[in-house]
Amino acid sequence: MRAYNRKQILDQLEDQLKYEPTKKTRNRKPLPGLIPPWEYIEPVWELRLGEYRVFSDVEESTSLVKVRAIRHKPPQKTTEEIL
Repeated sequence: MRAYNRKQILDQLEDQLKYEPTKKTRNRKPLPGLIPPWEYIEPVWELRLGEYRVFSDVEESTSLVKVRAIRHKPPQKTTEEIL
């Protein structure tokens, strides 16, 4: 990943997940039933940042967001295909 993209993603992550990380928005949604290839807490959340998707867990009791994966998503692929 290029440094420019990495910086953009980190900045947007902070903006999007700092307050109310479990609130559904146009770019943020839970993915119930998704079984990713890593340990997770149900539900896995997806954050859409342009052509990138950020997958995370939210521990509401401790207000902790764990970013599990960042994937590039070409337009012709589905979420399941990029995992």
